[in-house]
Amino acid sequence: MDRRKSIQTLILGAGASALAFHGCNTEDKTPNEEIITSEDTKYFGRTPKELERIEKLNAEQTFNEHEMETIAALSVVILPPKEPHGGPIEAEVPEMIEFMSKDIPDMAPTLLGGLMWLDHKSNKEFGTEFKSATLEQKKQICDQICWHDPEISIDEQPLEIQFFALMRNLTVTGYYTSKVGIADLGYKGNMPNVWDGVPQEVLDKHGVAYDPEWIAKCVDQSKRGVIAEWDEKGNLLT
Repeated sequence: MDRRKSIQTLILGAGASALAFHGCNTEDKTPNEEIITSEDTKYFGRTPKELERIEKLNAEQTFNEHEMETIAALSVVILPPKEPHGGPIEAEVPEMIEFMSKDIPDMAPTLLGGLMWLDHKSNKEFGTEFKSATLEQKKQICDQICWHDPEISIDEQPLEIQFFALMRNLTVTGYYTSKVGIADLGYKGNMPNVWDGVPQEVLDKHGVAYDPEWIAKCVDQSKRGVIAEWDEKGNLLT
């Protein structure tokens, strides 16, 4: 099983557990707070308060250009792109990580420190920055920090291991919650099943039967889009 299939199986079987050791900021919301529902807005369904916070965070910056390029380079090592959907870059995972570093500020020191460690390690071993190293060189560096003793809490691990665990979670979660990643999973949303009624042997066992008129209207697939109507006496019309 390749790396992507392993991660995809993990997502489908147990769900993404991003941010597991950093937690997530939650804010109380007024029950009747207005929701932005215009389909023209980029942030559909947000409240004015949420939109204000998003605008504030978007105006801030955690990573410089070099650091963003390093994040991008590491993300495609963690989750290699494949046709036809692409990978973390197409899913805008680096941009999501930039946003998350501001939304949950406790992440920033781990991410910034880890990026510095990557460059130091790459320069020391290969004489070049991490983003400029070959894929094989990048993998060699990642192999040194991608595993930790599960019996030891992640926040007790060395910084570089904490960094990689966080980046892996963010990359996988960012990708598989994006339009690109959802397409890669083949998820098509909730789809109605074709229902042909209770099996005849079950009906016979209980001595019951369908009204022919009702069952025809209930399971006739040509009328799936027809909304049922009743008269004032409760008789089914359509």
